[in-house]
Amino acid sequence: MSLPYAFVCRVEAKPEKADELAELLRATLPIAQAETGTVHWFALRTSETTFWVIDTFGSERARQDHIKGQIARTLLARAGELLVAPPEILPADVLASKQRSAQTQA
Repeated sequence: MSLPYAFVCRVEAKPEKADELAELLRATLPIAQAETGTVHWFALRTSETTFWVIDTFGSERARQDHIKGQIARTLLARAGELLVAPPEILPADVLASKQRSAQTQA
């Protein structure tokens, strides 16, 4: 499957709200799993307060459906409470990718 479309989202939590944001991101996984147009969805943490959400889509329509969906609405609704600034959401083009099934990983 070709996955030319993505979002890269950087989120900076208020220090006292970082663990709450981490839990919110974990809790949105079932929503991402239910989205038929979202192929990959990752919530990552690179520092105590810096988080990233990276997702891929097979079409521009799927990408737009996702950004208008429940995960984005939930994050934006709680942004003032949890974040030091609005999330930085960047549409991205996937130039290359590698996929390996979980069964073949050592």
